[in-house]
Amino acid sequence: MFHDADALLLARIQFGFTVSFHFIFPAFSIGLASFLAVLEALWLKTGKALYLDLYKYWLKIFAVTFAMGVVSGIVMSYQFGTNWSVYSDKAGPVIGPLMAYEVLTAFFLEAGFLGVMLFGMKKVGKRLHFAATLMVAIGTIISAFWILSVNSWMQTPAGHAINADGQFVPVSWLAIVFNPSFPYRLVHTVIAAYLTTALAVGAVAAWHLLRDSTHERSRRMFSMAMWMAAIVAPIQLFVGDQHGLNTLEHQPAKIMAMEGHYESHPEGAPFILFGIPNDEEQRMEHAIQIPGLGSLILKHDPAAPLAGLDTIAPGDRPPVEVVFWSFRLMVGLGLLMIALGGLSLLARMRGKLYDWIWLKRFALVMGPSGFVAVIAGWITTEVGRQPFTVYGLLRTADSVSPLAAPAVATSLIAFVIVYFAVFGMGTWYLLKLMSRPPQAHEPELPNAPAHAAGITPAPAIVSKEGGHG
Repeated sequence: MFHDADALLLARIQFGFTVSFHFIFPAFSIGLASFLAVLEALWLKTGKALYLDLYKYWLKIFAVTFAMGVVSGIVMSYQFGTNWSVYSDKAGPVIGPLMAYEVLTAFFLEAGFLGVMLFGMKKVGKRLHFAATLMVAIGTIISAFWILSVNSWMQTPAGHAINADGQFVPVSWLAIVFNPSFPYRLVHTVIAAYLTTALAVGAVAAWHLLRDSTHERSRRMFSMAMWMAAIVAPIQLFVGDQHGLNTLEHQPAKIMAMEGHYESHPEGAPFILFGIPNDEEQRMEHAIQIPGLGSLILKHDPAAPLAGLDTIAPGDRPPVEVVFWSFRLMVGLGLLMIALGGLSLLARMRGKLYDWIWLKRFALVMGPSGFVAVIAGWITTEVGRQPFTVYGLLRTADSVSPLAAPAVATSLIAFVIVYFAVFGMGTWYLLKLMSRPPQAHEPELPNAPAHAAGITPAPAIVSKEGGHG
């Protein structure tokens, strides 16, 4: 009934399912930790209770988000040993130490200061508590640094050799960590986390302003969120363009799939806005395209030639049908984010930031867009790397554990049931917290129970860039 191909597909679906669930929480907690640090810094600088109230309000949401990121992240690491043991054996000498560095730096930093941040406001001085918040925020960035270094090495491997057993062994750790795509991927992903948080905060504020446009605390967080969207969304467009150029240099097949270029264009490639990819016949059907724009974007010359998938061996081509649409979803949402930021600037200049109902409705609708965009970006990155786990060197089909398909199917079904139950309830609780506006004299988190004093969180970051796809 089942074949080896079924086991491979099910293992990929399982990893994709769990990492997609997981990343929505770290994508939020990375930005939210920095937002909390900013709020506490403003409170210490100005002495305004409004910032302290907003801090306490979002701290409750951060605590739940962080916890769900921890729980979902633990599951990810086990899959490397269960479903992807061959990959772990081959790439372990490289990725193992990098993961250990994440534990020794980010994990210890977060574990050491998280308790003080969550429960220590009345137990330590203001400045020491702010230092704890800052350390947790820095810890999330350091964690993302190491995890993205691991994934970037899988995308653009460098600094290694292959021994007689077929294992990747380190030659230059500097080249491994700072591999060709890492700087672009790190900046692009961290900015995405900040945008995701800004849009979520803006949506919560918009929800409460639609009910009461005079609510002072909702006004302040709406203003801060719109500033972030207005400033960072255009920067993300530029960073994404640079990341695309880097990908064209090191992973051209991925760009071909993103652009839907089945055929080479020796005299300038069009930009295909929409179409129906046909992988079986290797052609784009019903394409709506702009002549020369593809070459202009990727080569800065509308007449520059661009190679297509017809130059790639059939067995090395990524599935265009997935990558083409996930890329367009990500870019489309990014353009809407820029539009939201631009409209908020216009409203601010006219003194109508809190009065334009349609702007608040737009912000509310855009609330989930950051989460959708990071998942779409992860799919683009990981599926676009196929059929390799280590690009050009180790195939996904050669990375999977020798498991029977029924075993993988059983665990996948269990994951689906448990994840929707547990994280569905967690998400419901988050929405319940957000449905109440921040109050004057916002209550703090209850004190941690005594038995929790010895519990430290597991690493919370396994990003969208960390999967096999």
